[in-house]
Amino acid sequence: METLAKWEYRVVSFGGILSDAKNETIEDALNALGEEGWEVVSAVAMDNSNRVRLIAKRPLTRSSRRERSMPY
Repeated sequence: METLAKWEYRVVSFGGILSDAKNETIEDALNALGEEGWEVVSAVAMDNSNRVRLIAKRPLTRSSRRERSMPY
């Protein structure tokens, strides 16, 4: 029997009234997420603002599960 994959998700927002997110800044952030194994699955422009929200996922592993359970 095949087991279903488990995922963890991350949400990142860019832009805003006081912030001018340049393409290079967003590219750097996307490359950093990619190096950590994140894959962007959605990009949403926020209503009435200059903000963009990215939603990323990566497979949930034992090590990432352990990291998430550690207190900050």
